Amino acid sequence: MRVRDIAIILPVYNDWAAVRQLLPQIDQALGLVPCRARLLLVNDASDAEPNAAWPRAFRNIEEVSTLHLRRNLGHQRAIAVGLAHIYHNWRGFEALIVMDADGEDRPEHLGALLAKFQAEDGAKVIFAARSKRLESPAFRFFYHAYRILHKALTGIAVRVGNFSVLPPRALRTLMAAPELWNHYAAAVYRARIPHASIFLPRGSRLAGQSKMNFVSLLAHGLSAISIFAEVVAARLLAFTAAAILLIGASAGAFLFVRFTVPAWIVYSGAIFLIVLVQTLMVSLALAFIIASGRTAAGFLPLRDALFFVDRVEQVIPAKSTHAHG
Repeated sequence: MRVRDIAIILPVYNDWAAVRQLLPQIDQALGLVPCRARLLLVNDASDAEPNAAWPRAFRNIEEVSTLHLRRNLGHQRAIAVGLAHIYHNWRGFEALIVMDADGEDRPEHLGALLAKFQAEDGAKVIFAARSKRLESPAFRFFYHAYRILHKALTGIAVRVGNFSVLPPRALRTLMAAPELWNHYAAAVYRARIPHASIFLPRGSRLAGQSKMNFVSLLAHGLSAISIFAEVVAARLLAFTAAAILLIGASAGAFLFVRFTVPAWIVYSGAIFLIVLVQTLMVSLALAFIIASGRTAAGFLPLRDALFFVDRVEQVIPAKSTHAHG
């Protein structure tokens, strides 16, 4: 397939200086593909509105709109609301790109993402997997630790973020995915939407300082893991039960062959066994709570996201006519 018309969504929180630098770069990158684009900037209740003129000498960006939210939601939920707005109001695009607005998702990589998307006949969500990161050593250490924990708890290896391209039918599926409210990429995985990835290095910010600190990064990681709460509970339950069986078998073997075991080993084993039994009970309770919670009606982007929209502002008017829903 050949993609000519795309939509791009960028969540923005106090990054207007970076956005003004980013838009011309996106426009230039689109000219190399080539394709036309409509952009939606999701203003996540920034402290102030942009106070400088927007660049207007665009050749490939046909329209720029700003979706102002009533309150700050965080970039994952801002993406969810923006996706719902596009689903309800935009038509005529063949692919939808999600990217950050600070420049760390490089516009020059749009061509590679779209080429992979086209190679898959537009049937899969294509993520940018990070082959190189520019953050501090401490950040990279905790990020790798998070990846190990995520793999252990969910069974899914993760190396992707927001930067991606998805077909319109995947957007339709996500509108019925409550998980989208917590984490966009994890919602794609959880909804079992066909997906693939391409390794691309992460860029650096164009302006300003990152709004993410250790606490927000931790919350972001936990949100991703929480999407797979049922799997996590089942894995914890199975691991704890296996550990109890292993300790019980070891204790039985010692008694059978009448080994003399130091007292401190006996006491330590008994304490560890008590802890494991308690963990087993907690894991079992967690599994039942999560299973029973599946009957409750959760957040649905199709129904609930637009409650958070304050207004829509057309920053750069459309050059050509598009159909609207």
